[in-house]
Amino acid sequence: MGDGPLATRVDPKVWWEALGGMPRIGGERWAGLDLFSRWLVASRAAVLVMTLFSCVIAGIFAASAGQMDWLRFALLCVGLTLAHATNNILNDVSDHKRGVDRDNAFRTRYGTQPVEEGLMTVGQARWWALWTSLPALACGATLSWMVGPAVIPFFILGILLVLGYNWPLKHFGLGEPVVVLVWGPLMVGGGYLSVTGDWSWTVALASIPYALGPTTVLFGKHTDKIPWDEPRGIRTFPVLVGHTAARHTTLVLVALQYGLCFFFVASGMLSWPVLVVLGAAPFLRDLVPIYLKPTPPAPPREFPDDVWPLWYSAYAFVHCRRFGGLFVLGIAAQAFLV
Repeated sequence: MGDGPLATRVDPKVWWEALGGMPRIGGERWAGLDLFSRWLVASRAAVLVMTLFSCVIAGIFAASAGQMDWLRFALLCVGLTLAHATNNILNDVSDHKRGVDRDNAFRTRYGTQPVEEGLMTVGQARWWALWTSLPALACGATLSWMVGPAVIPFFILGILLVLGYNWPLKHFGLGEPVVVLVWGPLMVGGGYLSVTGDWSWTVALASIPYALGPTTVLFGKHTDKIPWDEPRGIRTFPVLVGHTAARHTTLVLVALQYGLCFFFVASGMLSWPVLVVLGAAPFLRDLVPIYLKPTPPAPPREFPDDVWPLWYSAYAFVHCRRFGGLFVLGIAAQAFLV
């Protein structure tokens, strides 16, 4: 893929960079990367962790119910993670084809966009998406066969969302609400169904505090992108409501993450170990002041150069990972200690 010979040397350093953020990879370095490293960069591996966490939450609830099936759980993790990766690769292809990422656009400034930057062709990216999607489809089909018809609507809806998120959902203010559905009831509730064979409204509702985390990241990113998206006719929710309302909405969603945890514990739906999420609250001292102010004209001196122009989304991403990791820990403690 791209110019230069294919590398045979595996570079775990790039794996770490891709899993930890959105690394900037130039043409010369890209040509020396092994295929797996290229795939991690092209699929935006750092955000795939959010999907894996949803699968883990579903698995923990299944284990606590005494219905854990490890084969089904493995199929769930592989299938959903690769479906998300496929979506990311296709998004870059779609944005390139429609000219969204031209002229030093937002996406090419904060991370590598392999198609737009000529590191791979549209055809090559589509092949990558195909070979990434085939195992995901195989996992979904296998789960549908093993569990039964109840899984099929989730399987079909997942396919439609992979294909339809970038267009038309994101362009009409529907991308953000869909994320709450996807990372919560669809992935966690549907994942629990896939592992156990049973649907649980308790599990589906209990997933919402976690699902709000990826939603805040998306809100932050689309707020960052308002100056790029609005002139191009991309009507994300932040574009529709405006910069100030988008920032305040994100803060409301963050508050809901904690508020729902308290409510679920008070109502008996979840147990007290879930309140370990309060360990993420100290970061709000950094996040809240950022969201109360307009975007600065330039990043502060201590802000990482390779993150800008991500601003609001960078802070939301850090909080999302901290809250999400602690939420998983709390759910696990509830399942196995209480």
